[in-house]
Amino acid sequence: MTTQSRDQPQFYLTAPTACPYLRGKLERKVFTHLIGKRAPELNDVLTHGGFRRSQTIAYRPACDGCRACISVRVLVDDFAPSRNMRRVTDANRGLVGEMRENTPTSEQYSLFRHYLDSRHAAGGMADMTALDFAMMVEDSHVETKVIEYRRRGPDTAINGRGVGPLLACALTDVLGDGLSMVYSFFDPDEAERSLGTYMILDHIARARRMGLPYVYLGYWVEGSPKMAYKARFTPQERLAPHGWQRVE
Repeated sequence: MTTQSRDQPQFYLTAPTACPYLRGKLERKVFTHLIGKRAPELNDVLTHGGFRRSQTIAYRPACDGCRACISVRVLVDDFAPSRNMRRVTDANRGLVGEMRENTPTSEQYSLFRHYLDSRHAAGGMADMTALDFAMMVEDSHVETKVIEYRRRGPDTAINGRGVGPLLACALTDVLGDGLSMVYSFFDPDEAERSLGTYMILDHIARARRMGLPYVYLGYWVEGSPKMAYKARFTPQERLAPHGWQRVE
């Protein structure tokens, strides 16, 4: 592998592996390193081009004969929640999200482990150790935050913090034009709260308060049940060969 240029990133291709979204397909990725002082700027540019970040790597699918993975970003200012989304918000009025530095904790890992064991026991992340989790959270050269969700307490209006056990958590990058949800997880025993949906709704509201026009949700794959939920957050833009296109 060649050394990365200080001025231009070097890109590499992975070997083909089984696609986690579409049965019978092979997945291949193009990736580069996100390191050094230019990492935030490069991350912004690459995100606009359909890349995602994982630790100090930016990647996007580069599969032979398949373009099913489509980058999706929600239009924050134009977004209007559906009736069901408003019900989710109402069901979680008692929660508060606190944006913290990307410092991993044992409580986060315990929730992460419970989430994986319950929802993704056969997934690619199933064997992640506490050290793996810590690296996922803190190994970043861009502005990365952890948003923790807990029940509101008597002093929440003053200190902005919740109380009680951690119910949900999101690892989020702050970009120049939006929030990029890198990974989120939640207490599977609280399924009636629809915490996955709630965290996206909270990120949209949070981005609006921060004056950021987009929330990046990663890849939407038509025909993949795992990714179907992303299509519900409209209006949104999807990255096509000729640029971002609005979808109502």
